[in-house]
Amino acid sequence: MAETPQLTNQQLAAVMRDIAKRLEIKGESPFKTRAYRKAAEAIEGLDHDIRREWETGALREIPGIGQAIATKLDELLRTGRLAYMEKLKQEIPDGLVTLTQLPEVGPKTAGAIYTALGISTLEALEEAARDGRLREVSGVGPKTEARILAGIETLRQRRALPPRALLGIALPRAQALLAELQAMAGPAIARAEVVGSLRRRRETVGNIDLLVASERPAEVIAAFQRLTQLAEVLGAPVSAISVGEAPISARLHSGERADLRVVPPARWGSTFQYFTGSQMHNVALGALAGQQGLAWSDEGLMRSDRGEAREDGRESPWYATEEEVYAALGLAWIPPELRENQGEIEAAREHDLPNLVSRADLRGDLHMHTVWSDGGATIAEMAAAARARGYEYIVISDHSQSLGITGGLDVERLGQQRIEILNVNSRYSDFRVLQGAEVEIKSDGSLDYPDEVLEMLDVVIASLHTGLRQGRDQVTRRALAALHNPHVDILGHPTGRLLGRREGAALDIDVVLQAAAETGTILEVNSQIDRLDLDPIHVRAALELGCLISIDSDAHSPQGLEIIEYGVWQARRGWATADDVINTRPVSDFLDYIHRFEDGGD
Repeated sequence: MAETPQLTNQQLAAVMRDIAKRLEIKGESPFKTRAYRKAAEAIEGLDHDIRREWETGALREIPGIGQAIATKLDELLRTGRLAYMEKLKQEIPDGLVTLTQLPEVGPKTAGAIYTALGISTLEALEEAARDGRLREVSGVGPKTEARILAGIETLRQRRALPPRALLGIALPRAQALLAELQAMAGPAIARAEVVGSLRRRRETVGNIDLLVASERPAEVIAAFQRLTQLAEVLGAPVSAISVGEAPISARLHSGERADLRVVPPARWGSTFQYFTGSQMHNVALGALAGQQGLAWSDEGLMRSDRGEAREDGRESPWYATEEEVYAALGLAWIPPELRENQGEIEAAREHDLPNLVSRADLRGDLHMHTVWSDGGATIAEMAAAARARGYEYIVISDHSQSLGITGGLDVERLGQQRIEILNVNSRYSDFRVLQGAEVEIKSDGSLDYPDEVLEMLDVVIASLHTGLRQGRDQVTRRALAALHNPHVDILGHPTGRLLGRREGAALDIDVVLQAAAETGTILEVNSQIDRLDLDPIHVRAALELGCLISIDSDAHSPQGLEIIEYGVWQARRGWATADDVINTRPVSDFLDYIHRFEDGGD
């Protein structure tokens, strides 16, 4: 009998999101679809395998998981299948879900197209768009047809590229692989780390690259081949692998490829640096080594003095630490997030690298959601979790009224929420909850609340969620209108992108950044693993203009607060220091900044 698949938290969360998408296409209640999305977020937010709760019958103790969803998770974990999902797939074909990856085709539009024309594939959609039949669907005109065709071409180009996993999916898997490998190989491992784009914390990654230092490589590789996440080992068997050869590769049950390279401890520094990359960073280092008469190989920098003797009496031509590699080139050690050949080598030569922001620098989190809109926890629960993390303050920023799918707050409910926030604040002398809102920037550039309501809020985050496919000039005007509103404090996830699923708005980003600098509006680095918005290039450009950024979790549950480390890494890749990040400041300084114009300040 075939063994039941060991589904990961991420795979279970993906099933919950798939169900939500199909229910949306069917036109089911927003409350029902929201329940599955909340469950997905809760599962992804766990810092351990969900089997811990499943095996003890405690699935319902996970916030956001009720009885109906717990029953479905139990079936998935027991059998690897879900009858409810199979029934939904018969009603809503997979191809119809694929259509929703197009920017112009949301779930409702996909359902309308399917009902009117029976279309459930990209090919059929393209044919209908080209011959004008899509206009038979309510709300679809010539401009929408043209944008759908452009979206189909973009999606095909994206599919032609090698598949890449989100950093927030690949990194936990890599860390779990290393933890299991270290548990199995034990004393044979002197050191084990992720390398490649994972170590540089790129937003998406290709393979999972692992590097291990060991004098007993055969034991390490044999243990690697027994890891529970591995579906199959690719390439040569362990007997054919020796130090210095190509890494051993495997395919995980989740689909990613993992590559393991094992090197002697004496070689660690050179190979750790080299296999971290990036390629362009290494090319520049290699050129610098050549100018200095040093040897640069396909596994990194080699010693000119042949180095210190190894324990077995043989000399090692390699460096044992990264710091030695960079010092030999006359450089300060360069943080992995900066290794993209974007000026970091010149800065390291002058010992002028920035002191990058760290997670420990953050004093507050300015963007999170609760049960008042589309979150899965109460204000009190979010406050307790944030305080336990060492924060001094948080901003509750539930959605505004027009974003219907999120259950956004009207003015009356905002007032009710403020009373609850005051009650929570009465419990603490060392922690403060601020009332904010994530306010929709509407299609005409106006905001979802009038100015007199915005003025009542402690913090206003203005965001683009809809109309992202508007033309460059129009969507830029919307963003600029928000930036010039004196009550707007933060521009949330500025481009609105969803990595691998949706391109960001076609903003004239240079104009937007300049306006943020002129108005003093804070630019958010959103930590959601499929957003990571702003990107590092624009973070750095914003900082050079004098802008401040915030690093926010956009959490929808207490567990979701943990993902803020992804935003920190994104900001570090943009060369951000603690001084560049508004929420490294005490709450009084933070409020002084955002209220600086109220008393006629400049």
